Parts: sequence; structure tokens; C-alpha cells
Amino acid sequence: MLMRESQPDLFLASIPRCGPVVTDGCVTFRVVSQAATAMRLLLYDTVNDTDPVEEIEFDKSNKLGNVWHALLKSSGHGQLYHLQADGPRDPERGLWCDGRARLIDPYARALAGDFQHADDGVLRPPKCVVINDHFDWRGDRCLNHALCDTVIYEMHVRGFTRSPTSRVQYPGTYLGVIEKIPYLKSLGVTAVELMPVHEFPILGIYGTPREHPNYWGYDPIAFFAPHRGYAVGKEPGSQVTEFKQMVRALHEEGIEVILDLVFNHTAEGNEFGPVFSFKGLDNQVYYMTDHDGRYYKNYTGCGNTVNCNHPTVKELIIDCLRHWVIHYHVDGFRFDLAAVLRRHNNGAILSDVSLVDEIASDPYLANTKLIAEAWDAVGTYLVGSFGGKRWTEWNGQYRDGVRRFWRGDSGVLGVLATRLAGSSDLYECNGRAPSCSVNFVTSHDGYTLNDLVSYAYKHNEANGEGNCDGENSNWSHNHGHEGPTNRIEVEELRIRQIKNMLATLMLSHGVPMLVMGDECRRTQLGNNNAYCQDNEVSWFDWRLVRSNRELVRFCRALIKFRLSQPTLRQENFLTGRPHAHDSRPDLSWFDNRGHAVRWDSGEAVLSCLFTRPPADRDPAGVGRDVLLMVNASDRPQEFVFPPSATQSGQWRLFINTASHAPDDVYPGLIGPAPPKSGRQILPSRTLVCYVADPPVPLPGETAADAEG
Repeated sequence: MLMRESQPDLFLASIPRCGPVVTDGCVTFRVVSQAATAMRLLLYDTVNDTDPVEEIEFDKSNKLGNVWHALLKSSGHGQLYHLQADGPRDPERGLWCDGRARLIDPYARALAGDFQHADDGVLRPPKCVVINDHFDWRGDRCLNHALCDTVIYEMHVRGFTRSPTSRVQYPGTYLGVIEKIPYLKSLGVTAVELMPVHEFPILGIYGTPREHPNYWGYDPIAFFAPHRGYAVGKEPGSQVTEFKQMVRALHEEGIEVILDLVFNHTAEGNEFGPVFSFKGLDNQVYYMTDHDGRYYKNYTGCGNTVNCNHPTVKELIIDCLRHWVIHYHVDGFRFDLAAVLRRHNNGAILSDVSLVDEIASDPYLANTKLIAEAWDAVGTYLVGSFGGKRWTEWNGQYRDGVRRFWRGDSGVLGVLATRLAGSSDLYECNGRAPSCSVNFVTSHDGYTLNDLVSYAYKHNEANGEGNCDGENSNWSHNHGHEGPTNRIEVEELRIRQIKNMLATLMLSHGVPMLVMGDECRRTQLGNNNAYCQDNEVSWFDWRLVRSNRELVRFCRALIKFRLSQPTLRQENFLTGRPHAHDSRPDLSWFDNRGHAVRWDSGEAVLSCLFTRPPADRDPAGVGRDVLLMVNASDRPQEFVFPPSATQSGQWRLFINTASHAPDDVYPGLIGPAPPKSGRQILPSRTLVCYVADPPVPLPGETAADAEG
């Protein structure tokens, strides 16, 4: 029988093997716990109830293996609840069951309220909410943009519109993001990567002072639940509907949604932390423990490490990913500190089948983007070797190499070339593509792009940790003055360096990621770890879009050019050998004199010629030859056009980062021709890009014929 469009979601809603399921006015609850000796369901009428209005025992006769079942009649969507588990309590042996503790269901679809500190000292977490998954998606589906056609914009839902300068009706919310979609569309990005939107403590669970709240959200308490703090509505479950509205609206404009998920640790912390979910159900199942269970292995720097490769935890994570794809139509995931996903419960890195492989092969996740932050907090670094062909990775080596080159460091010329060409050293040997590299110069974790060129040292004093937090090796440069300055020559150099790195990012093979506000010089005043700065330090100041409109124009032109040029988005690594039906190499490197480059020269100058792909990889015939000239040295350099570039036909200037707007970029690709002499002086810290006119077909010939 042919199913109506609305039916698949109802059918697939039963895929999670635990949590509440509503059918015919009843709710079936399923909870996994091998440690519990009894299980109770605590029911509440309102968010502010301090005590349950009813307690229901799970019937042991309905327990199947380690799965507890309970049926709640005459109830349904909107029901508030906690779990409560009796069992052995011996923290010295890692047993943390507590018959008094009120627990968040690991499969809770939404939370309501906040933590309450009871008179008896037992922590009362936010209440779980039974959710109605029905939503009018209006035919929406995941967009499935190809990785090579993707430009990612990393952003914080609250910070994007929380500032009064955003002038939106619903600042700091999912609905506020909807109001700013026209801006995202105008930039040209194809995907937003949202910093954590699963539930985390709003004001903290240890009495964290309001001036140091958990702003970033890397402190999860419920993986399946959208964060309640980003909703406009106050009714329990409002966040579910509003999140779906945001996804639907982004999809309508062709923008994918990628979620930053934190499966590596939880907010329950170490042996001194609270009990509000996993600890009280199955501590030694959900966490990696040490010393007979008394302590926690801490590969995350956050007190505990989730035991991701335990069968129960693997099942939960797979169910969670499916949940976000099926019920929220998200297009992909970025996995925080993803090296943890490959650890055995003894801490060893698994080389055989692990959760990483199961995620990649899961049929319900087949079209989703999988992005790994392929390291952890104790030095494990798996960039280039994290997973198979389905996995992409934040390329930390790209970040460091580009920063060092434009800072003027010696000995990194070959590094820059390798990163421009897609990081074959990391991915080609494993049969992976350039699109496995997510290229970035900045991320939420570290300096903004403006601060990268404005500060030599981190300034994290406002975090209250004595400026001891945050990364010390930033490869940054203040260009003559620490922080803001009125010195024109310093400001001009900083703007040039910002353009240099933006251009490098967008002209490199791989998948570029831009951070919220880097296109308009958003600053965190030198703070490179603004995790607790829920204020103007972290919020997007929308006045910058106008005051730095020429930089925004520059960035828009770069993104538009990238997405129009198959030359920069090839799915195979370039070889330096001729294309089929073309005598020219697909990639050539030169020094500033037009000769073959000497990689050991110690120079910070380079020319690069990318030739357009062959017709079978560019059937529309829109590809163009692209010539880059870069001078990262501290003095002007004369560049000679490489002789082989004359075979490309007429060249037009696309970018000159040393020029003032509007001559810094020519979005229509109709810039001036290069000097007739073939020689050009590039000032220090300058990138120039020329683009060849497309081949002109003869009468009766197609563009593809002209290429061949």
C-alpha cells in the first residue's frame, strides 16, 4: 500500500528502542539498566512542581533482559516525568544508584524547567517531557548537497541574534535565526553548523555564577532534546516545534543544518559530580571508569568520558543520530572530541570495527554529513586516519599551516601548497577525497579571524581563570599593536591579512568552513576561549556588517566564485600530470620568477596554476583556469607570469588583497588584464588571483568541445 507523506515519520518513530512512545492515548516507557533492582516513574503536573503527583512502579514481570517497561494509561503528549532507580550504591566501586535521585531519561525528547536544589541535598534535574513528533514539514526533506559543493558557516544559535543590534523580533532563539536567513542566503553559504543545541544546563549545576554561564553548550544532559533556552515559547516542548520551524525555513533557502554533538562526556562530571541521569542508571555502562570503578577516565578534560563502544551506549548514539535525521530533518553532524568514539572501555584506540564504522554504515544515516573533530583532550590526534570514506574531518593541520604561512614563518611553503591542493598527505593514501578535509582558519574554539591578526597573546581574564585557560599556541600576530588601534597602517595590514586568509580558505580544495562574524571582523577582544561569555564578547554585533561592508562584499564574492568553479571543487586529488585531452598539467607550482618552485628555498612566495577540469568532470563547460600568486614575506616581491600560463588565453584579475575596495575583488570576473610585461610587484602580505576567460566555442561547437 502506498503510504501518505505524513506516515513515514509515524512509522519510524518506533525506531528508538527506549524512551516514551505514545499510542492511542497511552505512553509506553522503556528504560535500560542492568544495575537497577527497581525502577519508578515520577509524574508531575507543572514544571515548577517540587514533588511528583504520582509515582508508578515498573512491573518487574514486564522486564525483558535489562529493559524495563511501564505503560501509562490516560496520558500522552506534554506529560512531565522523571525516572528513579533503586540499586547498589558504592561509589568506591563505581556503583552510583540512588533511590532518592530523580533522573533524566537518557532518551528524553525534551526537557522543561531547570535544576532544583532540594532541602535534602538531592539534585532535581529538569523534567522530561513526552513529545508529539507530528509536524507539518510541507514536503521538506534533507537537502543532500554534495560535500564538494558545500560551504559551512559555524554559528551559535543564541549568539547569532542575541545582540540588540540584530533588531529581530525573537533575539537569541531558533526563530531569531529564521529572521536572519536572508543574510545567510546573501553570503552564499550552503550549510550552517550549529554549536550544541542538545540540552545542557542553562545556569550550571554547581551554583555557577551568572557572570560565567555555560554559553557554548559543550556540557550535555540530554542528547535527544533540543535546548529549551533557545525557544520563544514557554510551554514544555515549544523548543521542539521551533527547532523544526528553523530547519524547515533554512531548507527552503537551500541551506543545510549540521549539528555539533557532544557524545564524549556529560555534565555529570567526575566522582564529585552530581547524579541526574546516566550515573544513577548504569554508571559503569555509560562511563569509562578506573581503579575498580572509583574514578573516571578523563580523555575529555571535563571529568568523565562516555563509554561509546559499549553495546548499550552505541545503540543510544545510533538511535540519537537517527532521531535527529528522521524527526528534525538535519543534514549532518559534527562530533566533538571524536577520538573518544574510537576508544575501548579500557581507553585503547580501537583499530577494528567500532562505533565510528557503525555510524558510517547505518542505512538511515547514509546521506548525512559526518564530520569528526578527530582528536581529544589528552593528545590523541587522528586527523587523516579517523575513519573511512564516509567521514570528513576538521583539518587542524590546515588551520595551523595557513596561519603560519601568512604570519611569515619560514619552512612552511610546502605545507601551504599541500593544504591548497586538498591535503593529499592526509587523505589520498586511504582512498579518501579532498572533500574529506574540512578546511578552516578559525573556529569557535580559539580566536576570531579579526583577533588572529590583532593579538599576539590571549586575553581570557574575563573567564575568571587567571588567563590560564585557552590555547597558548595560536600562530597569531598583532602586526605592531596589541588589540584595537587607530594606526592606519596597522589597520590596513590587518584587513589585508584577513582577506589573505579568507581567499586562501575559499580557493583551497576541500570543504571550507567560515565562522560566524569572521566576514565582518567580529571580535572577542582577544579572548580565545569564550565558552562562558554570554554577552557582547561572543554575540554577533550586526553593526559590523555595515561598518565592514566591503569585507562582507569580498567574502560574498569569494563564496560565489568557489561555488561556480568546478576547478576548485574537484572530487579527485590533482596529480601535476596532464588531463586527458589536454597537454597541460592539472596543477603546477612556480616561484615568483615563473620557474619551478624550490621547496627548500625558505621563501614565502609562491605561484600556483589550477587548470580547469576535463569535460567529463565539467559537463557545463564553466570551469576556468585559476592562477594564484602569494607573497607572505615582509617585503615587496616581483612576480613573473609562468610561461605555461600563456596557454590559458586571456587572464582577468579576480582578487588583489593589497588594493582598496572596490578594486580588491571583481565579482563579475571582468577585472583588468595583467601587465603586458608579464611582471607584477606584489606588496608584502598580498594574495593576487587571476582567472582565465572561458574558451570560446567555434561556430557549431559546444563549450565542452572547445575544451577538448
